[in-house]
Amino acid sequence: MAVFCSSCGTSMTEGTKFCPACGAAAAAPGGSAAPVSTAPTSSRATSPATSTPPAGGGALKIVLIVLGILAFLGMLMIGSCFYIGYKVKKAAGDFVSQSKPYTGTRAPCSFVSASEAADALGVPVQDAVPRGTMGCDYTLGTDGNHLMVQFAWQGGTGMMRLAHGAMKMGGATTFTDVPGLGDEAFLAPGDSTLIMRKGDVLVTINLQASGLSADGAKKLAAQIANRLGE
Repeated sequence: MAVFCSSCGTSMTEGTKFCPACGAAAAAPGGSAAPVSTAPTSSRATSPATSTPPAGGGALKIVLIVLGILAFLGMLMIGSCFYIGYKVKKAAGDFVSQSKPYTGTRAPCSFVSASEAADALGVPVQDAVPRGTMGCDYTLGTDGNHLMVQFAWQGGTGMMRLAHGAMKMGGATTFTDVPGLGDEAFLAPGDSTLIMRKGDVLVTINLQASGLSADGAKKLAAQIANRLGE
């Protein structure tokens, strides 16, 4: 018995399941076409969604870490400054406490008069003019050169100690000790300045503008030291 394709009408041999012309399924014995599977033929598996971190998350962490390190270093620097300041203040206080405070007169030019300064320096001295309570200005000879003698009436022990410490830290080797003058004394490089301590009083004689030798300054300082000790 002839069988025809229900889709295109092509003649097919009985028992053929698919039309040789169009490929449609042949009609089942009851007259209906064989069911065709409509299931999807793709076998590709769907991969699970992958979570992607925010684009700026790593950069933000780096910035926070850097800021934390900078803040820590800043705290260390501030702490170091406070510690150094405390040590310096404590050291100065310790040395000041070892010397008896000066309680005598604080008239700078009363320790060495103009005539006494002339004898000590070996040059004429026109006058001695006080500069407040901290200094005495001696006018020398006829050229008008000046010799300034300055007094720090308290804290001299601590200031001298700090000066020695600064010289050691700076590697200064040109400061010359002057033994037997006051409690301690030294000359600055080039004999430009004589610094002497007697008790807690610090005396500074500036030789730069005077043109005098260190020997005259030593004699002047020795007379001042004797008067401070009276």
